[in-house]
Amino acid sequence: MRTAGDGAPRVTRRRARTRADLLAAAFAVFAAKGFGRVSIEEVCEAAGYSRGAFYSNFATLDELFFALYQERADLIAGQVADALAQESPALDVAASVDRVAEVLLLDVDWLLVKTDFLVHAARDPAVAEALLGHRARLREAVADRLRRAHGPAGPPGGTDAIARAFVAAYDGVTVQLLLDKDVDAARTWLGHLLTALLTGSGTPERGADGRT
Repeated sequence: MRTAGDGAPRVTRRRARTRADLLAAAFAVFAAKGFGRVSIEEVCEAAGYSRGAFYSNFATLDELFFALYQERADLIAGQVADALAQESPALDVAASVDRVAEVLLLDVDWLLVKTDFLVHAARDPAVAEALLGHRARLREAVADRLRRAHGPAGPPGGTDAIARAFVAAYDGVTVQLLLDKDVDAARTWLGHLLTALLTGSGTPERGADGRT
């Protein structure tokens, strides 16, 4: 049995590093091949670890996959919350939209992994429930900022409805990005959509490329 002492913190750090390495390797392999085509052995080989190291951190490949999704989903929720946070109770729409569009995670490899996860969740009620929880936290990060900006009455259209539309806008832009790989265009279009949502200005004008 391990006793407390000078060695314990080092073991903790080593295990955390092993876990981080496995997640990073899995992300690269999942993005390249797809979740359903990847084995535990391939993840271990990419990370440079044994199966024993894998099983000391994850019980199954599904568990690692969910941990990977959770890591990115929490990052996105944090990015939105930070971008919308301000000292003033008033919401500066233009500045907030610029910050969100600038920092929000728009990465083609992540979108490939996310799409695999969505398909996986659609076939597994337990995974779907967990995914819905992450999406709810992202919506809440948006809704909380809107409530603080507009007070109990909320913005036109309702706080929860706008928060849901916010997440839907992100989903739509990321689908387009997955197809055309144009990150700059995705950030620009996301800014247009969020401005329309937060100001109630209606549908953004059609872009030069015909997107709506």
